[in-house]
This record gives sequence, structure tokens and C-alpha cells, in this order.
Amino acid sequence: MFHGLSAFPLTPTTETGIDEQAFRALVTRLATAGVDSIGALGSTGGYAYLSREQRARVAALAVEAADGVPVMVGIGALRTSQVLALSEDAQKAGASAVLLAPMTYQPLTEDEVFGLYEDVTRELSVPLCVYDNPATTHVHFTDELHARIAALPNVAAVKIPPVPDDPAGAGARVDALRALLPDTVTLGVSGDWTAATGLNAGCDAWYSVVGGLFPATALALTRAARSGEAARATALSSQLEPLWRLFRRYGSLRVVATAAELLGLVDHPGLPRPLRGLTPPARRELAAALAAVGLGPA
Repeated sequence: MFHGLSAFPLTPTTETGIDEQAFRALVTRLATAGVDSIGALGSTGGYAYLSREQRARVAALAVEAADGVPVMVGIGALRTSQVLALSEDAQKAGASAVLLAPMTYQPLTEDEVFGLYEDVTRELSVPLCVYDNPATTHVHFTDELHARIAALPNVAAVKIPPVPDDPAGAGARVDALRALLPDTVTLGVSGDWTAATGLNAGCDAWYSVVGGLFPATALALTRAARSGEAARATALSSQLEPLWRLFRRYGSLRVVATAAELLGLVDHPGLPRPLRGLTPPARRELAAALAAVGLGPA
């Protein structure tokens, strides 16, 4: 399941709970579009802001609405005991895999990060994807740490941060890391504006924010890259530059949450406080960008 497009939907959240109807509808859109997998409770899904009970419910809803499409569930938390509990909940819900980012308040040493994965993989019965997201977690993986973790049982994939913009640099980055990993561990790119470059450089999967809202658009790019049509994949990504520009400026979560509101797929506000969607001027920028790339409201 760690190949192709893994689409990460929002978890529409109010101050009183989860908008279950809206979440179901978002996941159903992805399953109907034919995405390769669905990533529930990733950073786009706001996992860090939800209680254990809410996360267990979202995991169950995702598996049900996915209608057979593999679902990967985020299990990151500050304490190992919490991660283990969330892992148990995800597996009980029927998740096909789990996604683990090392959350931290006190800075973690490499041995502490390794120990987290060692403790969790020991208890797993489903594959695990390592979530390397320094912009959010402030944990920086060395290649050597990736290699140590990848050798653990049940580790099946690594989700890496954005690759370098230039194809040669991206290729060198992917090749260097892949050389340290077992053949059984896949590499997937995040940072949507570098997805085409990462896929063209040999990444196996795209863990996509935009794919969680616009699956057909993300699938076209993914299929082009995976079939060897590098120029087409690059062109499709370039067409989305007005959107990528806003991702880089405001953060992909705020942009995609506001886009979902503009499309009428979620109510306002859809993010848990203190997070907020885009300001009125930025919303107008986003509306213009969506129209420019053909993704605006009908």
C-alpha cells in the first residue's frame, strides 16, 4: 500500500467535536476517486489536537468510509504509552498501516527517537510508516537514524520531507537514502510542491495534502510520474504553482482547510483553536488561485 497516491484528508473539527458527516464525505470522495491509500490523522488531519477517543472514532470512520481502500492512521503522541494506546485503537479499527511521527516538547536524542520506534514496532501487527516531518515536529532525522529504524520489524515505509527543487539534487537525495534502507522499505515524498520532482527522482509514493481534497488532480500527476512521463508530471505540478505558492506562504493545512470551506465541503471554522483558517484577504487570494488552476467552486 506504500506506492502511488496516499491522500490525506482533513478532520473537520469544531470546539465541541468532530464533524463526522463532513469527514465521512471527504473520505468517500477519495475512495470513489480511486486513490491508492488514505492517510487519516496525519498533520492535515490535525491528530495532535484530538483526544484519544476522538482519534479512535476518526480511525473507525475512515476505515468504514474508505470501503476497502487501505487506510493508514497517524498514531503520534508525546509519550510512548500514548502512542502504544493509539496504535492499539488504530489496529482495532481495521487500519492497514500506522504512521508515526516522533512528537516532542523536550528535544529528543537520536537514541530516544530510535527507542520510540523500537518500542512501538515490537507491539505492532500492521506495517508502520516513519513520518519524517521536521517542520512540524522539530525532530531532524539523520540518514543513519533512518537506517537504524528501517531495520526494525514492521517498518515498511519512510515519508520524507520535501526533496530539493532541482531534479539532480532530488535524485541524489533519494538515491543516498534508498541505499541505506532495506529493499522492503519504500520511500514517499511529502511537501506537495516537490511531489513531481520526488516521484520523478524515484520515490514510490506521494503522501499528499492536496490529494485529500482534489484526488483526481493529484492522481493525474502521480500516474504520470509513475508511468515514466516525467515531463508531464512536472507540467501538471507547474500548473498548480498558484496553489503551491500559498502552501509555502500560509502552510498547507490552513490553505486546504479554507479551500474545503470555499468548496462547501466543511463548515467554518473547521480547525481546532488556536488554529485558524486564512484571513479574508488570504481567502480571496486562495479563491483566485483555485479559479486559476481550475479547482474553484462550480
